[in-house]
Amino acid sequence: MNVILVALGSHGDVHPFVGIGMELRRRGHRVRIIAYAHFERLIADAGLELVSCGTAEEFKRVASDPRAWKRFRGMQTILGFVAALIEPIYRLIADNAEGDTIVAASSLALGARVAQDHLKIPTASIHLQPTMLWSAIDPPYIQGTFMPRWMPAWAKRAQYSVAELLVLDRILSPTLNGFRRDLGLAPMKHIFGSYIHSPQRIIGMFPPWFAPPAPDWPSQARLTGFPLFDERGITKLSDDLLRFLDEGDPPIAFTPGSAMWQGHRFFEESAQACALLGRRGLLLTRHLEHLPKTLPAGVRHIDFAPFSELLPRCAALVHHGGIGTSSQALAAGVPQLVVPHAHDQPDNAARLVRLGVARKLEVRRFRRKRIVPVLRELLDSSEVRARCAQTAKRFSGVNAISDTCDLIEQLSPTYTTVAAPMV
Repeated sequence: MNVILVALGSHGDVHPFVGIGMELRRRGHRVRIIAYAHFERLIADAGLELVSCGTAEEFKRVASDPRAWKRFRGMQTILGFVAALIEPIYRLIADNAEGDTIVAASSLALGARVAQDHLKIPTASIHLQPTMLWSAIDPPYIQGTFMPRWMPAWAKRAQYSVAELLVLDRILSPTLNGFRRDLGLAPMKHIFGSYIHSPQRIIGMFPPWFAPPAPDWPSQARLTGFPLFDERGITKLSDDLLRFLDEGDPPIAFTPGSAMWQGHRFFEESAQACALLGRRGLLLTRHLEHLPKTLPAGVRHIDFAPFSELLPRCAALVHHGGIGTSSQALAAGVPQLVVPHAHDQPDNAARLVRLGVARKLEVRRFRRKRIVPVLRELLDSSEVRARCAQTAKRFSGVNAISDTCDLIEQLSPTYTTVAAPMV
């Protein structure tokens, strides 16, 4: 088959598609990934083909926009970028469709949904985060909404409708429906509540023990589990990092996420928290300008390391609550301190806290004097360690990427092998 993967977002959003692409290529399919040129080296090192939807400079402009991390304006900013890519992604899919073509696209790749409607290409929507599947029965935590369990379902649905009317559809509809009109397609409403989901297949790349399927989810949704691809086998732990890990007690790792381009205060407070705790620390960022000019003794900086190899050697992880980072920490069985900013991060943080493997600090409270007691409690808690160990065992025998590839292959009209049913 000719498989086109559409991966929009940061490293945490692109990594799963690279893992999926490598497995599909291993199965004999041709695989092309539509992504920003910023990821050209990663995709090439994985032996895959890049189809660029924008330059590295354009990606930097999007990623470095501080408005994207504002609690309420962040979504509006992101949706502006999403709207601008609708027609370019449609065109790239149209140009690269040949023979038996299948598309698997990330949540916000609306151009892939237009291509599905207009070009009749079998398409799967891949949602990495539970927040993309709205429910009035078991709603995710979304900033700006108030949906306690006791609230009637009609009141929750009303909040979703208001959010679409006032924000989501208002921003996306002019571009989306203007382009659909040019193609002779009918206009769409309820873009986030309905249209982002392929009517053929929705793949949630998280397990049911993290986000139990709600009765009012779309019937075509299937869960496969966390992808856990993190460049292992492509990027190695450096000799300097290995020596540091061997020299002393397991360090605490700190990352605000690859998409965070305003991490100065995060690293300053993190470094000083390590000093107050008397613990070794690792600061992970590709942005050297975010680091303090001097680091306390025992605190080191690294650009990047595959978490699947690094985190099992760490005492804890302090992070932003991105779904990829969260899942790697769950698999490694390490305690987590989550500092969510926006988007899906607050919901992920709430789920981690409910599992008993994490604590949460609001961004405005992320100060060394607040970090220290929370980390000390996490590190000293036998109950947290036990919960982390129990959760890590859930990953045994699970191959979410392989199961996801099975579901993608099944969309082909030429598919004949019967795969095992998914949860």
